Amino acid sequence: MEKIFKTLEEQVDILRGKGLIVEDVEETKEILLRENYFFINGYRPVLMNSVSDKTFVIGATFRELYSIFLFDRAFRTILFKNLLIIENSLKSVISYQLSRKYGYKEKDYLNVKNFTNEHGKQKKVKDLIDKMKRQIRVNCANHNATMHYVNNYGYIPLWILVKVLSFGIVCELYTILKPEDKIAIADIFNTSTYYLDDFLPLLANYRNLCAHEDIVYEHRTERYIDNNKYHELLKIPKMDDEYIYGKNDVFALIIILKFMLKQDQFHDMMKESEYEIEKLDGRIDSIPIDRILDRMGFPKNYMDLMDL
Repeated sequence: MEKIFKTLEEQVDILRGKGLIVEDVEETKEILLRENYFFINGYRPVLMNSVSDKTFVIGATFRELYSIFLFDRAFRTILFKNLLIIENSLKSVISYQLSRKYGYKEKDYLNVKNFTNEHGKQKKVKDLIDKMKRQIRVNCANHNATMHYVNNYGYIPLWILVKVLSFGIVCELYTILKPEDKIAIADIFNTSTYYLDDFLPLLANYRNLCAHEDIVYEHRTERYIDNNKYHELLKIPKMDDEYIYGKNDVFALIIILKFMLKQDQFHDMMKESEYEIEKLDGRIDSIPIDRILDRMGFPKNYMDLMDL
């Protein structure tokens, strides 16, 4: 069926037709105009009776729907801030390790001999080196720092190049390093290469979601992280011998950040998140806050993670 333009009045009528209480029509129309009906409507599932019965639960209001939208925006900002800390740290650590060991000119650090010789990864190594060289060519004329180094020194050191590399490319770069380099980098984050390989795809996925202002709080990734000590310490329930939270949901991201952030950074993030969850709890009445936490993959004792 073709989706046609709907006026603000028609948008309000659609929401009302599904059982949503609209307390103030003019305020609702102003919010829909400013925030976009499509974006706000994306938060409706948690307030609906079921996937098949697409009507709102009894008592659900537009202000509750908008409060969930605002909660996700605030929570997304908290996550994004901390994901950028991880991104910057990973870029810094990788550039330091490779520059120290292989040299600071691109002809040195982009030498294919510096990367894994593992069978089946040669094409990936070549493709990624080509991507990085392409970034050098593109940014020579468009990025102040790269222009400065090319014009004054004739090369771009890796610690400058990483500033213009996407987080996705940097994550790929880690996967093609020699085992000893991967270990040295993982050690900086007080984790293992096994876990870091496991964590990076999920980090990149959530980083891109946050950057594009997509729905984050109930997002599920295709990749699952492996079981680790925090699943056990939090006594997360299991179903069919598998943990029901913290595997491919936003709580899995929180567990990764527990591994990778400094203790004070993680503490601040958890307190900020708790504040936003408690604020949302005070603004919704038609559903319990536990329903929100469940969609986030948050166990009820999620704050215990802060002190483990």
